[in-house]
Amino acid sequence: MSTRTTFPQFDILEILLERDFEFKHYKPLRPVNQGQTIFDFTFSKDFGRWAQFVVGAESRGPVFYNHLLSKPLVVAFYSQNWGKKGEEQLLRLNNIQHEVKAKGGNLVVVSPERHEQLSKLAWDQSLSLNFYFDTNNKLAKQFGVYDEKRPVWNQFSGIDNEAPLLATYVLNPAKQVVYDHIDWNFEDTFNGDDVISAVYSAGVYKAELRSA
Repeated sequence: MSTRTTFPQFDILEILLERDFEFKHYKPLRPVNQGQTIFDFTFSKDFGRWAQFVVGAESRGPVFYNHLLSKPLVVAFYSQNWGKKGEEQLLRLNNIQHEVKAKGGNLVVVSPERHEQLSKLAWDQSLSLNFYFDTNNKLAKQFGVYDEKRPVWNQFSGIDNEAPLLATYVLNPAKQVVYDHIDWNFEDTFNGDDVISAVYSAGVYKAELRSA
């Protein structure tokens, strides 16, 4: 009885050599941080890129772009793809928005899309926030919190779609970052008092320029 093992015939060309596989190097995102200036930072004047909510109700009033950029500005990135964590980000921003204005600043939430549930979410949570819809993640790229070549799902489990990092910044009127916070681990979040303090400091900077 023969114990010889037989194998099905195959073409040697069917063998894929290891070098035929492309190895992709995913570099981590490198968000801008305190001290850096984003010289080309601006908003689109397209009214359709904005949504304003006041105690949950959507407002149809005009957006004064120059007014936003001439004062200390809190820029907070958000996406519905962050789920519950994203909602928590909005609630924390809503909790400080009155104090931000009292210190002479403005606050804008930047999102890559206007999702269908935004109006309901704003109403249910009585949000008073300004949203800017960042088509093609242009602003997110300027801040270094999004890159299609460095998808966030490569770092965070549970995220299946493209989204900017949950990041919060304060800029002075010269477009210099005076405060930055990135939620890298799903456990940390920005400190409201620190944000308000940074808004105040950015306002002092503007006053000093006027008096110089």
